Amino acid sequence: MNFKYLFILIFSVFISNVNGQSANKEVLFSVDDEPVYVSEFLRVYNKNLDLVQDESQKDVDEYLSLFTNYKLKLKEARVLKIQEKPTYIRELDTYKKQLAKSFITDAKVTDALVQEAYERISNDVKASHILIKTPENANPNDTLAAYNSIVKLRNRALKEGFEKVRQEVHNGQTVYGEDLGYFSGFRMVYAFENAAFNTKIGDISQPFRTQFGYHIVYVQDKRKSRGERTVAHIMVVEKPGDSLAEKPEDRIQDIYKKLKQGEDFEALAKQFSDDTNSASNGGMLAPFTGGQINAIAFEDAAFGLNEVGDMSEPFKTQYGWHIVKLYGKKPIASFDDMKPELEEKVKRDERSKLIDEALYSKLKTKYNIPEKQPALGYFASILNDDYFKSTWQLPKDFTADKALVKMGSKQLTYKDFGDYLVSAQRNTAAKTDFKSLASKHYTEFLNTNLVAYQEDNLETENKEYANVVTEYRDGLLLFDLMETTIWNTAKTDSLEIENYYNTHKNKYLTPKRVDAVVASSKDKKTLKKVAKLLKKGMALQQIKSLVNSNDKIDVIFTVDIMATSHQALPEGFYFKEGISKIYNHNNAFVLVQVKDVLPETLKTLEEAKGLVISDYQTYKEEKWLRELAEKYKVVINQEALKSVKSQIKNE
Repeated sequence: MNFKYLFILIFSVFISNVNGQSANKEVLFSVDDEPVYVSEFLRVYNKNLDLVQDESQKDVDEYLSLFTNYKLKLKEARVLKIQEKPTYIRELDTYKKQLAKSFITDAKVTDALVQEAYERISNDVKASHILIKTPENANPNDTLAAYNSIVKLRNRALKEGFEKVRQEVHNGQTVYGEDLGYFSGFRMVYAFENAAFNTKIGDISQPFRTQFGYHIVYVQDKRKSRGERTVAHIMVVEKPGDSLAEKPEDRIQDIYKKLKQGEDFEALAKQFSDDTNSASNGGMLAPFTGGQINAIAFEDAAFGLNEVGDMSEPFKTQYGWHIVKLYGKKPIASFDDMKPELEEKVKRDERSKLIDEALYSKLKTKYNIPEKQPALGYFASILNDDYFKSTWQLPKDFTADKALVKMGSKQLTYKDFGDYLVSAQRNTAAKTDFKSLASKHYTEFLNTNLVAYQEDNLETENKEYANVVTEYRDGLLLFDLMETTIWNTAKTDSLEIENYYNTHKNKYLTPKRVDAVVASSKDKKTLKKVAKLLKKGMALQQIKSLVNSNDKIDVIFTVDIMATSHQALPEGFYFKEGISKIYNHNNAFVLVQVKDVLPETLKTLEEAKGLVISDYQTYKEEKWLRELAEKYKVVINQEALKSVKSQIKNE
């Protein structure tokens, strides 16, 4: 998520209930004589109580402090007139337009498309297709030629077999014949998806067009979705430039042998998996569905496991070598659970065109727009071939001020549509008759103005929309203030940042580390043998050949520069050169040979810059808030605060 929108979302918790204050006008505190009411504070506090992670913020006094600081910042933002900045106005206007779409779309059409989408993601289609590539703006002759070609290919495929024809005609330039495998909803453009899901198994669809050209689809199979899988994995990657590193395929095979010997998957993942994001959690990955993982081999391996507890053999993807273990499987989530997500997808997908058409129809009815526009004949009469050269202009005797169409209180004139025709000619490539051209552009012009008029008046017509806009307005105001005052310090406060670093150097240290070899095994006796061999100074490869064999892996070694948090080291391990005692760690035994202890060192400003800047920004914000508290007098009504505490305590 974009940082700005995340910030605004977080701070909207302070705004969401400010509007429409209740009859309770008891003032809790004031900022520069501007009142903040008890009712507002209680609503915000109670609404966000479950969202607060820091227990201290559930304390009323602590929360009041946060709320007061928030009000101080808003006061400062308005005094600085950030709300008048062109960038702020433009950003708010963009958001209002985006938000308005969810308030003015036709709910019935959207619901029907969402239901259809759910059915399609619940099923997979296996299909092949043939495409005659055709530009979207192709002229009528080329379009007809492409259509006739795809009709001929369909007739051939019906007689000779689709696969035979597909392979023969594919040239990768003008004609594509592709086997697409299985796919579900939202994986193809909507027109293609429709053809595939509406064609029976074994049938070839009728020709249809997408933005790519004309297609026919041959449906080979349909099946229910494979649902969701929860797996853990152990991953081993190649380490370029490290000549001493073990080959990843050899290491993964060693780990696999240990698993076959009965050792614990999670313990081995914690010790040896190179996926640092999942290793500490025993290799566990977030649940995923078909097509969600960007590695076909990984997905096939995961969905190829049938029973919980099953484990794959080692296999390779573009990321490295893996072993996968199945922990959970479940079907597609229920419609109710998926509905919000599907609504968002539908609105971003080509399906949105159907939603748009329904909206235009609704607005035409709402504003009593007539179906026919008598003036189109006049506009067709003033067009000429210059239009297709993008050089056309309105005639000198053009009837500019004549009324064209009215929506609500807004009157559009001939000039409005005339200006639109002039600007639209840049996007008109293919020749067509002037009557059709005028009609097409009038439809676009009318629809655009209908939506714009509805958006402009939505804040007065829809209270819920007005409230959400208010939330975003204040959140955006606060973001711009924080960005200007605090977050841009890396660019403007370089000297202050350096001074802060110099006075807080003890906070920016590289921890003590060791250059170590860690031997891990399920057998304590084997590690005792390893310890003796290490004391003799025997090379690691020679030790491995003595304690392991092709059929059985008893010990896996990890060589690295390690801090105390390293996954291979036991908790509380004391850094000391030499060979350690044997520890119990992650359901196995480990032995550590410390070759060298690397002392704690001071990070340079460049090395610690990100953390220094973050700490400096926190310091600067705290100082700034103290200055705001002095600039704008905050007066707390202690009797009201006492009442608030009593109410919260009794709830």
